[in-house]
This record gives sequence, C-alpha cells and structure tokens, in this order.
Amino acid sequence: MTASSTPRDCATDLIIRAMHYAAMRHRDQTRKDGKTPYINHPIALAATLSNAGVREPSILAAAMLHDLIEDTATTDTDLRAEFGSEVADLVLEVTDTKFLSKPARKRLQRAKASRASEGAKLIKLADKICNLRDILARPPADWTPQRKQEYFDWAAKVVSGLRGTHPVLERKFDAVVRVVSA
Repeated sequence: MTASSTPRDCATDLIIRAMHYAAMRHRDQTRKDGKTPYINHPIALAATLSNAGVREPSILAAAMLHDLIEDTATTDTDLRAEFGSEVADLVLEVTDTKFLSKPARKRLQRAKASRASEGAKLIKLADKICNLRDILARPPADWTPQRKQEYFDWAAKVVSGLRGTHPVLERKFDAVVRVVSA
C-alpha cells in the first residue's frame, strides 16, 4: 500500500482485478441462450450481492470468479497466485465437481449447502437468484417449460440449505420463485 492508498483502494483494486480476470477468461463464452455474453452473469452476481449490502471484497471478487474453474481452463492454483487463498477457497467451495455426473453434482450441491461457509452461501444464493432471473428473461432455447420448472424446483432445494444466511437475498430469491408460481 502506498502512502496515498487506503484500505478501500485495495478492496476496489481486488474487485476490479477479479472483474477483468473473469472477463478475459470468459471472453469467448455466452450464456445458455447463446446470445448473452457470459461475463454478464458474474457481474450480475457481484451486483446482486452489493445491492443486498454485501461489501466484503473477497466475497465480491469470488463472485466474479465463481465459474472459472468449472467453465474455463483456470485452476485453483491460478486463482491462488492471482487473488490469494481467501478468494480461491471461496471459489473452490462453490465449484461443482465436474467429473461427477450431473445428477450427482446436483445432489452434492444440495448436501453441501448447509455446511458451506457464510461467504460461499452468499455467493450460492446470488448465483441461484441470477440463474433464475436469466431463465425467466433469456432461457436456453432448448429448455421446455417442464425443464425450467425442474431447475426452479432444484434451486429451491439448494436454497433451503442456505436459509438463515442473508434475509435480503433470501427475499430476492423468493420473489423470483413467486414469478414462476404466479
């Protein structure tokens, strides 16, 4: 830290570096609708967390980076070297185990939810909120109404293990679910 730096400068730097890193790693990817740039998703997570009052720089940075290990060639070693153990550990905690089958990954996500750290729970809540919003606004072209409903039902089961973490985020999740139920 230089003489003119403040802790806030360091926090802002971490978040901006994470946003840039995620943008570079996701640069050739789109969301499942095939049109939306993938980077919109991690930015939406960080914005959802920030708008709900989450200010911890490591959580916001990890939210920006949360899908890198699953969806790019980025490794936990890369993240540790670039962002430190605190951020890398949060990303690892919310990363699916890709060598498992999809049903096994979904079961594991539900099982791990209640045992996750508070930071991982916040990221997972924001991820589910943003995924549901995306499915409503820009669904994958090949998803039937039944497939969308199955995702909503599964997301609700994951979030049931996250309850008690952050009332504002939980209300945001419930509001998105109510749109589908209406």
